[in-house]
Amino acid sequence: MHFISDPAQWAQYLFQHASLGDSRRVKRLITLSATLAAHTGKSVPQANQSAADIEAAYRFIRNDAISANAIAEAGFMATKQEALAFNTLLALEDTSSLNFSHKGVNDELGHITSYQSSRGFQAHSVLLYAPIEKQVVGLIEQTLWTRDIATKGISKEATKRPYQEKESFKWERASRQVAARLGSHMPHVISVCDREADLIEYLQYKLGHQQRFVVRSMISRHIEEADSKLHLYGRSLQSAGERQVDVVQKGGRKARTAICDVRFTPVTLKMPSNKEGQSTELYYVSCIERGRDDGLCWHLLTSEPVITKEQALTTLGWYEKRWLIEDFHKSWKTGGTQVEALRLQSKSNLERMITIQAFIAVRIQQLRHLGLQKELSGKQSCETLLGPKAWKLLWLKVEKSKPPKEAPSVHWAYLSLGKLAGWHDSKRTGIVGWERLWEGWFMLQTILEGYELALSLEHEM
Repeated sequence: MHFISDPAQWAQYLFQHASLGDSRRVKRLITLSATLAAHTGKSVPQANQSAADIEAAYRFIRNDAISANAIAEAGFMATKQEALAFNTLLALEDTSSLNFSHKGVNDELGHITSYQSSRGFQAHSVLLYAPIEKQVVGLIEQTLWTRDIATKGISKEATKRPYQEKESFKWERASRQVAARLGSHMPHVISVCDREADLIEYLQYKLGHQQRFVVRSMISRHIEEADSKLHLYGRSLQSAGERQVDVVQKGGRKARTAICDVRFTPVTLKMPSNKEGQSTELYYVSCIERGRDDGLCWHLLTSEPVITKEQALTTLGWYEKRWLIEDFHKSWKTGGTQVEALRLQSKSNLERMITIQAFIAVRIQQLRHLGLQKELSGKQSCETLLGPKAWKLLWLKVEKSKPPKEAPSVHWAYLSLGKLAGWHDSKRTGIVGWERLWEGWFMLQTILEGYELALSLEHEM
């Protein structure tokens, strides 16, 4: 997480090696991304102070000679350099849609929902996370695509297309891209995927290339053991012990702590009758809530040997970190960079801005995740996150007293940024939401800029 607290140094580190065909374009990319990172969630005109800067930013965004893929690749390679320092990495994967159903660009984009008027991109992202160090490392892969509007609603034809032409091939494509970037470090990486990745072709690709994975099972597949089906067989196993899982509040569902039974066993998946190939040997781990038919229920398939309760709990712990990729998509789409609020008038312009904002969203998540780790951030000085002037100004605004000689903790800064934006811990969770956190961050930058301006005017006088 090099220079995470300094937008200019962060942008320099991330994009300095971008292959854009002209060093001036690279310089502009660094300037634009640093400016947007310092003013998270703001539009280009809101983030830039002068008309000249705004015009320069739009020239970059509208330049069709600049490839969004080249911007992304620079960021991926910077993430690779960070990743090499970790012995265990989770490659957290998920797909999300970006909704740009506004006039102007609408006709260039593809369908994203069942509603005829909805248009946008599909995005498949892979976020690296170091579970031992509890650190969000960075974005190592992301693919954007648009669906052909003419194919809307023709799902019945999907099974007739070759696997490589199906949208579901995205899981294998992502693994190929990640392996190409990480090279010899790939054995340290475990792909963690939800039920959509439960594809026999994907599982066999991962096993055939000795790539590690944890995939949540969607289909109760036929297995050779007891000539049974996976989920039924898994439930019949003796419990190896219990595990508590915190279920977050969502919609009408209340937050609760689920008490679950843990089970595990080697299994052999039979090849589906409409596929060709051999049976697939791997390991099964389940985490099923006691006493609730509608409770938490995870059936996991993994390449990792699971022959002890400790190995089963480790595997479940890895899967439980999948919320981070969902959190990333939220910070990218609505909670942080608010990329879906962009109103650019062409698909290619959108792609360039979407790509830059994806890496800014990662930076946002890194900062927020650091604040959430109370056991780590409670011991770490906030000067790793905020400069001496910034944290002292934050203290004056929030604590309304003289700042101490020693800088307080990162966790204090995390909570104080929320308080600066009007956050109150009414639910007693200690968790600052995206909007309040980044509103507080922006307010602090404004206060700091005003302080620096006042000092410069004083010196001139």
